[in-house]
Amino acid sequence: MKKGYLFIANSSKPSKEVYNSLDDIKLPFLTALPVQCALQHGYVLYGGLNRKYADRIKCSDGYDIRFYNQHTFRSIFALRDNLIAFINLKKFLKEHPEIEFIHCNTPIGGMIGRVCGRLYGVKTVIYTAHGFHFYKGAPLFNRTILKWVEMFLAHWTDAILTMNKEDYQAASKFKLRNNGKAYYVPGVGVDTESFLNITIDRAEIKKSLGIPTNAIMAIAMGDIVPRKNYRVAIEAVSKANRSNLHYIICGRGPQIEELKKYALTLGIGGNIHFLGFRNDIKQLALSSDLFLFSSTQEGLPRSTMEAMCAGLPCIISAIRGHVDLIDNNQGGLLCPVNDVNAYAVALQKFVDNPEYRKEQGLIAKQRIKQFDYKVVKQRLSEIYDDILKDK
Repeated sequence: MKKGYLFIANSSKPSKEVYNSLDDIKLPFLTALPVQCALQHGYVLYGGLNRKYADRIKCSDGYDIRFYNQHTFRSIFALRDNLIAFINLKKFLKEHPEIEFIHCNTPIGGMIGRVCGRLYGVKTVIYTAHGFHFYKGAPLFNRTILKWVEMFLAHWTDAILTMNKEDYQAASKFKLRNNGKAYYVPGVGVDTESFLNITIDRAEIKKSLGIPTNAIMAIAMGDIVPRKNYRVAIEAVSKANRSNLHYIICGRGPQIEELKKYALTLGIGGNIHFLGFRNDIKQLALSSDLFLFSSTQEGLPRSTMEAMCAGLPCIISAIRGHVDLIDNNQGGLLCPVNDVNAYAVALQKFVDNPEYRKEQGLIAKQRIKQFDYKVVKQRLSEIYDDILKDK
């Protein structure tokens, strides 16, 4: 019997239509790079999907993967969903005793994967932390209870992969199974070359958004939720007091109406544009002049990485993940997370100095190359070799 490899991770809860869909799926970098490494080590592939009929779904990339319904979503407090996820994985592992390697990701997937791996004696269990919840400045509950949970689960883990230096330092202090250790990986990989050779008409794109062609356009991408802290960014646009500055926000979420009203009360309703979900992010980024993102918590934010790929200078919060991507005047400017004045001053500097914008954008584009998916794949391959050398 060939040895099996299982990859699981939580994600946002899908709509009923998506949950019941039988459409083929394309693996994201998050999954594809580890899967390629597992294949190189001779494993048969299994994977978790948040689909009701996961076992009937095929992978459009050509990988021969047998999927199961992992039912694993993002909320640690969704007790019923998490119980279903636990039961589903237990059943799947019982039916597939050949699974010798679990690569689990993200908090919920990481918890359920490691508990079930322990129950069924899975030989190798590794966990990729996309951002520990006990980051600097986190609520007391995160810095105590959630940290203790991670420390406990580490005893059932052969390796922890981290995506930023702060998390790596924390994980390095954990006691892992079989003298396991923590590793640093530069994210899940971003395709820097995919932003090349894209033809755009900046003036036409701005016109389609109702933005003057000579305006300075700042962009942000991400769910419209409190953690992304868009209120601070919007207030900073107001305080910067540059009438030619427009801010486009790509994403959906429960705060949209609240933030629209807030922009109106600040008198800049016409300068803040909520675009909802977009499938043309690359074109929008390439048409923009800078990236503005005041998030309070990130692991290693893909939106910031994509902005850097597009050659955008970044005005971002000085938090874990962001500080791994840029330094002040090395691809952009870092601001204290809730310091509206600091963001406003940074905006003025970029709006008023086109040469500075260009210079910092070129630096950002160069810096992001160290996070390219080819670099990440090589690093993952080295880690897998190290973990499995004595297995």
